[in-house]
Amino acid sequence: MYKNRQPLIKFAVIILKQPKIMKNKFLLLITLILSSFAFSQDSASVLFIGNSYTYVNDLPSLLNSIVTAQGDYLYVDSRTQGGATFQVHAGNASTYTKINNYPWDYVVLQAQSQEPSFPDNQVNTNTLPYAQQIADSVYANHFCSEVLMFMTWGRENGDPQWAPISTFEGMNERLRLAYLRMADSVQGSVSPVGSAWRYVRENYPTIQLYSSDGSHPSFAGSYLAACTFYASIYRKTPVGTSFIGSLSAQDAQNLQTAAALTVLDSLDFFNLRPISEHTQADFSLMNNDPVVPFTNHSTKAQTYFWDFGDGTTSVDENPVHTYYSNGTHTVTMIAQSPCDTDTTTAQVTIGLANIKDVDFNNLKIKTLNEGVFEVESEVNIQSITVWSLMGAELDVVNENRIDLSNFSRGMYFIDVRVDGEVVRFKVMR
Repeated sequence: MYKNRQPLIKFAVIILKQPKIMKNKFLLLITLILSSFAFSQDSASVLFIGNSYTYVNDLPSLLNSIVTAQGDYLYVDSRTQGGATFQVHAGNASTYTKINNYPWDYVVLQAQSQEPSFPDNQVNTNTLPYAQQIADSVYANHFCSEVLMFMTWGRENGDPQWAPISTFEGMNERLRLAYLRMADSVQGSVSPVGSAWRYVRENYPTIQLYSSDGSHPSFAGSYLAACTFYASIYRKTPVGTSFIGSLSAQDAQNLQTAAALTVLDSLDFFNLRPISEHTQADFSLMNNDPVVPFTNHSTKAQTYFWDFGDGTTSVDENPVHTYYSNGTHTVTMIAQSPCDTDTTTAQVTIGLANIKDVDFNNLKIKTLNEGVFEVESEVNIQSITVWSLMGAELDVVNENRIDLSNFSRGMYFIDVRVDGEVVRFKVMR
């Protein structure tokens, strides 16, 4: 995980201004501290962008307390504004100032409490574009940052203004689906606080997660959120942390357990990968034999390298490759970014390339020379037409002989009409 040194660096600058004897002692101390960070701690830098759901009970500070109690390190900052939507944050220069202040490991995005639960077309117009705008700025500042969506919770008794969200269960589910969709759109991940919230309501109903307004979190609710973020960012259990604030030991343990179960059993589902696995290589192919289009589905990558398994390569994002030999070829794709590299493979089977002799309904196409073919038939041939892969008709037929020797390498179609029917063959030049 990213090793953050900013506070220690500031401390080092201060001690360099001290007298020489003091300076030497402090330099020894800072060296020992840095060594302990390198070998004993997981570190992360996190920026929270949100509103009152983030600043009530000071969620960033609660997270920092848990991180410290667990022996890890966190550098954290926040940009919050009461009731702020993603549109409000996207239109505020302070948001970008905070983003550009540091090469953050994680930037947490929290929408206004209701907006992701509204109808999809409304979210698509009023919410998602601004989440994408903020995410683009995060990646522009530091490509290796992870945008972490803060999945919030349904209100205690739902939101009466729209039937699907008029209950906690309905609103919570709408929020869950919306945050998952937004994370996918910004190539980010999700901290599933709302899912942990539901787990607690179902399994520990005596723990009051809400303040008196039935919307904002109580201390227990914010503590649950902090435990969920700890599990999401560090991918370690918060169970057993010594920091419990004003909670009873039993309630704290139940909330810790809820967060751990929600997150750690579903890391892949919420796309909670380590920063060192930022780039993910993925592609699909259409086995069009022998011309194969490849579609790149990689995330968080900037450059690509393809090995098609036949001795040829490409650096195109979405290449189209023509095979000239039969058999099964292993395709390797390497996706790269300044952060890391990922590799994936797939196999493609070619069965119609380099046709030598083809028999069909008493018809035979023989290869005479490179690019020269001849059609043989036991019945009368009415016509022969040759087409390029792009659909252009080619004037290459002399009686039953087809001469493609002056054309570029690739696949061609030969239509042979016999007895009123057309038989099509594929040949490779």
